[in-house]
Amino acid sequence: MVEQDRRAMLVEVARSRLVELDLPYTAGDGAEELDKAAEAAIVSGPSAALAGWMPRQAIPDLRAALAPLGAAVVPLPRPRWIQPPTMLGGGSGSTRVSRTLVDTYGTVPYADLDPSRLAGIAYVVMFGMMFGDVGHGAILLAGGLLLRSGRIKKLAKLQRTWLFVCGAGLAAMFFGALYGEAFGPTGLVPVLWLDPLANPVPLLVAGLGVGAFLLAGAYALGTINRVREGGWGYALYARSGVAGSLLFLAVALLVWGLSTGTGLLMAVAALIALAALVFIFIGLFTEAGGGAPAIFQAVIELVDTVIRLGSNLVSFARLAAFGLTHAALLMVVWNGTTALWAPDWRAAAAVLLFVVGNLVTFALEALVAGIQALRLEYYELFSRIFQSEGRPFRPWSPDVTAATAHPATAASVFHTTPPAERQLP
Repeated sequence: MVEQDRRAMLVEVARSRLVELDLPYTAGDGAEELDKAAEAAIVSGPSAALAGWMPRQAIPDLRAALAPLGAAVVPLPRPRWIQPPTMLGGGSGSTRVSRTLVDTYGTVPYADLDPSRLAGIAYVVMFGMMFGDVGHGAILLAGGLLLRSGRIKKLAKLQRTWLFVCGAGLAAMFFGALYGEAFGPTGLVPVLWLDPLANPVPLLVAGLGVGAFLLAGAYALGTINRVREGGWGYALYARSGVAGSLLFLAVALLVWGLSTGTGLLMAVAALIALAALVFIFIGLFTEAGGGAPAIFQAVIELVDTVIRLGSNLVSFARLAAFGLTHAALLMVVWNGTTALWAPDWRAAAAVLLFVVGNLVTFALEALVAGIQALRLEYYELFSRIFQSEGRPFRPWSPDVTAATAHPATAASVFHTTPPAERQLP
């Protein structure tokens, strides 16, 4: 096969943007990339081949594009010792923003479920609970709709976040209605559930309950991912798999038993916890390589697992704590406003205090709630969903403008051999 023939076929591969070539160098996008890739081909008699990865469902399209050039796509079995790249669609609207939440943490491994949509929903709920106020939520909702309209050119890059911002605003309005907060305790909306400052303990319990629910979901996804990564044997002993889920279930049953005074529930919780700890210890001992040092390491990590589980659950108390902070700041603003109000010049001062106080509280609390929700997402949830990190799918797509100016007449067979890649759900 002549060099010109290989270049012609590589042009079609580059145009398709469907193949990540396995090259012996770091791929680039310059004009010399085609020549370097052609020289890297494995030549055997009249044939040349390059290996790579591509989506399984895209094979027919690339095969049809290469057939007129005398080339072919030959799927190969995936080597067991190599993890394929993860191809994740960017999506649109809030899907891409949720995708960014996960990608900032790390690339989803090829075998794992993609939790981006669930992560986006969890983030919005946690943000709304900490930022509960009908008025402030309405401002966020209006801001999201303004982003969607695209009327402000300077914010054009943020337009794709409009649905995410609107969701956060609606969540804040929902919790604000439950708290009876609208720009503070103004009485514009009735209290549908509880006043945070008057009933901090029920709010704290509710925050822990939301956290327990989210942790249960994280353990469920983590168990599924451990099974997909290494089978049921691996998942059984993993701290973020079956064993970890059983330990979390034991804690839930223990709390239930203590709150209701049911001895049977506490006994069942103790048995489940013992079994879970045994499985976790075996898994940690195996990971440590066995022997006396491994026993010592496994014991330390086992104690750390128990402590970490309790601390992670308690971390969700911040959902209530920052909700209380938001309400307290707005109460200070409202009390100051009512204290200043009088039918003279002080009315203007009261209005100014109310507006400025709400603006400062809005900016401060939106920042704090956003950061805290992200912290809970990463440290408490993602740490259980993901055990390892994958690598992103990067299709080989250099600039082929110069190459297409000199079309080649190919008559040889060029094999691009990509093992099948799947699209994560």
